[in-house]
Amino acid sequence: MSTGAGASGGRKIPPQVPPKSRPVSVADATEELSAVQLQGDAQGLSTPRDVKLSHITCDSFKIQWSMDPKDHVTHFFIDLNKKANVNNAKKAFKHKDVPTKLVAKAIPLPFTVKGHWFLQPRTNYTVSVQTACKLPDGEYKVSDWSETVEFCTADYSSVQLNQLLDKARNIMSDRKLPLTHFYRNQHQEYFDFMRMNHGGVLQPSIKDDGGSHGSPINGNLKGISFSANVEFNERDGPRIPIDSPYGRERFLCQAAAMFNENANLYFADLYCMYTAYHFVNLVLTTKGSEGDQFCSGKLPLLDPSNNEFLTRKKRDDGSMEFAVCQDLIVELFYTEPLNLKEGQMLSIQGHVVPSLSTENAKKDASCKMCNINK
Repeated sequence: MSTGAGASGGRKIPPQVPPKSRPVSVADATEELSAVQLQGDAQGLSTPRDVKLSHITCDSFKIQWSMDPKDHVTHFFIDLNKKANVNNAKKAFKHKDVPTKLVAKAIPLPFTVKGHWFLQPRTNYTVSVQTACKLPDGEYKVSDWSETVEFCTADYSSVQLNQLLDKARNIMSDRKLPLTHFYRNQHQEYFDFMRMNHGGVLQPSIKDDGGSHGSPINGNLKGISFSANVEFNERDGPRIPIDSPYGRERFLCQAAAMFNENANLYFADLYCMYTAYHFVNLVLTTKGSEGDQFCSGKLPLLDPSNNEFLTRKKRDDGSMEFAVCQDLIVELFYTEPLNLKEGQMLSIQGHVVPSLSTENAKKDASCKMCNINK
């Protein structure tokens, strides 16, 4: 019996095959579904609230906030600005210095914002956040901005200070000159004031803002500024400079009276003022004193007999010999009161050049030799 009856005329009928079409993959289906979902979720993103900052350092902070768990968020926008000076209606931060808006892909909160190129030590900032959903056409649907939060970055930590110390060591050679005295130049009125009001005892005062903005001693530690510089003169050999930016009257104190075996020496700063030469700031304390306790938790401690900047070594006869580096200008911040009777007064024969003063001097932020972010 034939199986191909009727119009087929006994021919076999091939099975019916549907017209060819593009296979639909799981990825395509997911993409189409996601696009629909994104458009729906992005219709109204909730405003971030309860913005909180923590773990604030000199160049980073952690941030978190609350938002509706139903929100489909793909990105975070962070508006970060240096706080405007109250005496200036304009913002203190230029756009070229810091992005007005930082963009990050959505990740679990809290997360860390870090960057020395837009965060400076000991600086006041404002921050607010916005959530966003990226749409298939590349545009963003965004929430309203959160409330603005103010914060201040921290001083250099021991990590940054040790990096700065390494920078200073890279500038150094092994060249040192013998040193016998530290000296402090001021105008006559300063020394007259100390004699009349403090019995001739020089009083520590708060360190100014000169040098690195993030140095922990600036505005926090009391001391007296001294110089420890020696220049080499072909005729006279090593000698203390005859010029000064600070005044014609000079107080000379023997190094042994200040840098004795009961003293600690700390590294505090390295900086320049748009010049070819650099300054290193060292702190000299009495062991166990209030100033020493402040420095011991914040500044790198130097070996007094073996460091690159200023050394003290005992001779065979028991006396001390001192040496100072030639490659840097050494500034010494002494944290104890000091009686003028411990030294001698004289008037310099050279020039007083106030333009060379480092008082409140601003560091050259572009110098690769003395900035840790370069």
